[in-house]
Amino acid sequence: MGKILIVHLDTGEIKEEMVPAVVYQQVLSGVGIGVSHLLKHIPSDADPMGPDNVLGFVSGLLTGSGSLMTGRWLAVTKSPLTGGWGDANCGGFFSPAIKQCGYDAIFFHGIAKEPVYLFVSNKGPELRSAKKYWGMDATEAEDALIKDCQSNGLKKQPRVAVIGEAGENCSLISGICTDGGRIAARSGVGAVMGSKKLKAVVLAGNKTVQIEHPDGMKKISKKFADQMRNANMPSLKLGGMLAIGGKVMGMMTTSGPMDGGSTAMLLKKWGTPMATTLTVRMGDAPIKNWAGSSKDISRKFINAYNPDRVIDREYKKYHCYSCALGCGGVIGIKDVENGAYSHTHKPEYETLDAFGPLLMNDNLESVLYINELMNRAGMDTISAGSVIAYAIECYEKGIISPEQVDGLELNWGNSDAIITLLRKMIKREGIGDILADGTKKAVERLGDDTAIAAMHIGGQEPGMHDSRMDPQLGLHYVADPTPGRHTGGSRQTYNGLALHLICSWVPKPEKEKKALEYIPSEKEAIKSVGSACYKELLDGAGGCYYGMLLGNNNWNIVEMLNAATGWAYTGDQYMEIGKRIQTMRQLFNAKHHVPITEWALPDRMAGKPPLKEGPLKGRTLQNEEMVRLHWKAFGWDEKTGIPTEKTIEQLGINSVLEEVK
Repeated sequence: MGKILIVHLDTGEIKEEMVPAVVYQQVLSGVGIGVSHLLKHIPSDADPMGPDNVLGFVSGLLTGSGSLMTGRWLAVTKSPLTGGWGDANCGGFFSPAIKQCGYDAIFFHGIAKEPVYLFVSNKGPELRSAKKYWGMDATEAEDALIKDCQSNGLKKQPRVAVIGEAGENCSLISGICTDGGRIAARSGVGAVMGSKKLKAVVLAGNKTVQIEHPDGMKKISKKFADQMRNANMPSLKLGGMLAIGGKVMGMMTTSGPMDGGSTAMLLKKWGTPMATTLTVRMGDAPIKNWAGSSKDISRKFINAYNPDRVIDREYKKYHCYSCALGCGGVIGIKDVENGAYSHTHKPEYETLDAFGPLLMNDNLESVLYINELMNRAGMDTISAGSVIAYAIECYEKGIISPEQVDGLELNWGNSDAIITLLRKMIKREGIGDILADGTKKAVERLGDDTAIAAMHIGGQEPGMHDSRMDPQLGLHYVADPTPGRHTGGSRQTYNGLALHLICSWVPKPEKEKKALEYIPSEKEAIKSVGSACYKELLDGAGGCYYGMLLGNNNWNIVEMLNAATGWAYTGDQYMEIGKRIQTMRQLFNAKHHVPITEWALPDRMAGKPPLKEGPLKGRTLQNEEMVRLHWKAFGWDEKTGIPTEKTIEQLGINSVLEEVK
């Protein structure tokens, strides 16, 4: 769109800034334009919860271009969890709304004196009082803001990004909500929004996005849409078969190339809930705070999380903007928790595992209720489930007393106690106040003897995928500028990306012994660098992670970017853009003195000591060596992780920052 919006909450000043074309050519939009702005404007000593921090809402370059699977937006900021680079990815319909207001990004500086929200229409932006909405949960506030704006003569339904009670209370594991159940959940972005007394961003523009080759884009999108239309599973109830498939996968001793297109069928039928029974059996799902294995999970437990039980409740499919899959859905839960809520968005895999196997909770209905509770409070389910797993383990081992947990019986699988604890965390009451800021802060408050149960990297809890199953995943948990992320890369995803079709310097996946994945090598490092560069390219474009998983043989991001821009760049040139963005994210950490060399997998996650049973039996990672090889392959100092001057010069990063200035 050629410009961004800058909002100074302390003074009320709002201004537009033009973005030079070279900035888009160097970092696209999305996370690229976000890191360019934040790297320049947040001082190194900025308190993440103070006025010097900046919070950005950024839309991807391809959003609104007529391309498919490109409707994602990100919240970007200095993370209060890690003290370094923070971003959170989200779907729904908010990303195109940013562009329809004429901007590629909206950045908030300073802190408002009282609760406010930003309203933007074709008439321009304005800050309005949010006092009447403060205290509402995210869904209530979104509905009220839409109703009030339309009652004042607005014809178009606005799109809203809003915080719930967890964000208002500055829980460091809170996120930003939109579309009644989609959340930019990670990095503590909701806490930053709450600290700025910014309740919501309400967007109601109707500007259009112009691209260079609309006919070419239409052809690309039609071909992909036809592929997805024909990617269907049988209508039979086959959820139980996933457990068998997972068991077989867990026994495999080789790995190799996969056609990501098969993922489409699974996502269209079940959405991400299909992964729970699959990953539990194969060893990918963390169990009992990462200390358990599939041997701890009974057949009854597996049946409880059969994805057919979830979609049996589904009465409406949900598609994010420009989505050809529709992995989401709305499910009825009137029969759960005395009818507290009528419905909820279909829970994602991460939520199901974080409040299911991770906590040894076989009560699916309790997780459906928790899903809606978290959606409305605006709290990250990965972090919330992880910190509760920490608390349960400490309670069971007698490290913390019943008095310290307000008399709750914090035992494995006690869904009633889990729900009560979550409510306390949202409201910051008693033990909930101690846990509401994540695992690292909880250890500081409850004592070092509780650290044995603390599963976090650099202050952020890991995604619900086991690093012992996939060593490259363990590498990204530590080496990515936002630690603990399961989306940065893994060997399993690499085997389906078909990156070699667009990039000349990455190895083509080959069938080989799985044991080789556990041996640090330059070849594995190059694969991990390729995955990281591609992920940042994706986030600069606004692409969906599930589009990415389909592989470049099915969903080719290079073709779409060239159709939109007319640049005729090669895949290597786009991968260099991804490398530039990732290096700038790491430079942000260097500027803010983040101790990245201290980031490490907890021993349990590294298989030290290894599990004695299950699919991950006997597996130990050599993660420290792999991180060093990864940094070196990126052109960063292999001992400090700081990008070298040579790499900064080769990537032209200083010139990008001068253009931003």
